[in-house]
Amino acid sequence: MEQIYISNEYADLNPTWHEEDSPWKAAQISKIIDKNKISFSSLCEVGCGTGEILLNLARTYPHAKFDGYEVAPHAYQRASRKTTDNVSFHLKDVLKEPDVQYDVLVIADVIEHVEDYLSFIKGLRRLARYKIFHIPLDLSVQSVLRGWPITNLRKNVGHLHYFFKDTALASLTDCGYTIVDHAYTASRIELPKQALSSKLMSLPRKLLFPLNPDLAVRVLGGYSLLVLAE
Repeated sequence: MEQIYISNEYADLNPTWHEEDSPWKAAQISKIIDKNKISFSSLCEVGCGTGEILLNLARTYPHAKFDGYEVAPHAYQRASRKTTDNVSFHLKDVLKEPDVQYDVLVIADVIEHVEDYLSFIKGLRRLARYKIFHIPLDLSVQSVLRGWPITNLRKNVGHLHYFFKDTALASLTDCGYTIVDHAYTASRIELPKQALSSKLMSLPRKLLFPLNPDLAVRVLGGYSLLVLAE
């Protein structure tokens, strides 16, 4: 399955590499950093795509150094043209780099694409003290009942694994992480370019979520999980 990123298959299906989502994702990452008063001078994003999340973070934290690692040549080519004094990009597998070390590691919407995601998660632990994961919660009552939302994610964006909150957190703790903080993010409500089905679901999601967040997400879906871990 990794071949779809090495070839142009993923780029053909997703020509923007979801750049339009990057300002929103960077804002969510900044919120959990600031909420937990994390001071850092170096941050690395694993699976950085075309680099827009890092560039947005660099504008928020201009005194830090940022590195992005990407294995897809097409995405890296686009990212490398955006290199700045404090943002660098690498066409490499960060797990094969022997001496890299950062204060913060960001893994945003990545683990669901990785075949052996548990070994991948375990390998990341040594790279930084703090790790920030953003994980789509694809499993909900409505998505399982309809079926096609999950099969479309597999076909169009390469999701191989599907999580709800409990399994996402359990995967991290089983791999030796300590959960510091976590929060839902309203990915299917707040992100641009939503499908009609997501737009139709946005009102019931908005109404139920303030009453019972866990129930709303478990039944209606439409949210992702942001996790700060050590």
